[in-house]
Amino acid sequence: MIEVKIPAGVTVAVEGNKVTANGPNGSIEREFKGTRLDLRLEGETLFVNGKGKAIEHTVRAHLTNMFKGVTEGFTSKMRIRYAHFPISVEVKGKDIIIKNFLGERKPRKTKVHRNAKVEVKGQDVTISSPDKEAVGQTVANIRKITEIKSHDCRIFQDGIYPVKE
Repeated sequence: MIEVKIPAGVTVAVEGNKVTANGPNGSIEREFKGTRLDLRLEGETLFVNGKGKAIEHTVRAHLTNMFKGVTEGFTSKMRIRYAHFPISVEVKGKDIIIKNFLGERKPRKTKVHRNAKVEVKGQDVTISSPDKEAVGQTVANIRKITEIKSHDCRIFQDGIYPVKE
């Protein structure tokens, strides 16, 4: 059995295998499916009892990330780089639209994952969310859509690259 301390300013609700954390930066809900877990909330401590240590420690890491997300949040910064064709990035609702990538006429589109917020200021793209997985998946979506497959990547270095996570 592992105990996870709940930080000040965070409220936690447990229903079966579903944990909801609310804090000053937002709220996150996560269901731990397919695992034999016993989650108990007693005061400011959440007790995790699972089938093995590996499951218990994995759940503890997810809970710690949830608590950090609702208090501090997660942010990743990316930078737009181009040599000849100026790339422009727009955010429309849950879509990220990348125009003029390598001079292509057709814009490339990808999705913003869950509740992540994407801001574009000049050459900088900032992705932020209380959910660490949403930030990481949005960054991965952007990197995947701007991957250069048909040219030598040592010469054609256009793209949107992570600068700071």
